[in-house]
Amino acid sequence: SLWHSPELLSDIQDGYSVSGHLLVCFSSGYFIHDSLDIIFNHQSRSSWEYLVHHAMAISAFLSLIITGRFLVAAMLLLLVEVSNIFLTIRMLMKMSNVPSPVLYEANKYINLVMYFAFRLAPQAYLTWYFLRYVEVQGQGAFLTANLLLLDAMILMYFSRLLRSDFFPSLRKGSAGRDVDGEKFLID
Repeated sequence: SLWHSPELLSDIQDGYSVSGHLLVCFSSGYFIHDSLDIIFNHQSRSSWEYLVHHAMAISAFLSLIITGRFLVAAMLLLLVEVSNIFLTIRMLMKMSNVPSPVLYEANKYINLVMYFAFRLAPQAYLTWYFLRYVEVQGQGAFLTANLLLLDAMILMYFSRLLRSDFFPSLRKGSAGRDVDGEKFLID
């Protein structure tokens, strides 16, 4: 959507495209489906962070769909899905114990670059934009609060990623257990 209509970037609040609208609708459906899958498969306890993230995304996206405002902001936030490719590759390599550390090493650096380019940068830009230009009432306040919570989550995930891939000695607690629990080792 953004590739075919780059002029949308000049109007984050009121820019509109049919393909962008459909993207947000489809993504909302994905978040609803994934949340229900987590709940129905009794994974809520181990995946509560995902459920919080999904609830925030669903509520924000539904407000965008209903009002037609801030569609471009949602499209920018969906750029994070690009970095998910490399996070998923990382997880699959860890789970399958890929015999080639070279592949893991290469992916770990690509993953870091993609995390900056497609998670941290768009999130930082939108947070700055919302704090500077968006009204602090109604939908603007709601979306700003969502962004700030997402900022905290993204930074927490980033610190885990750095500890796991670049500073593994910091991962161990005094008793030899992971500070973040066993779940993160397979995530």
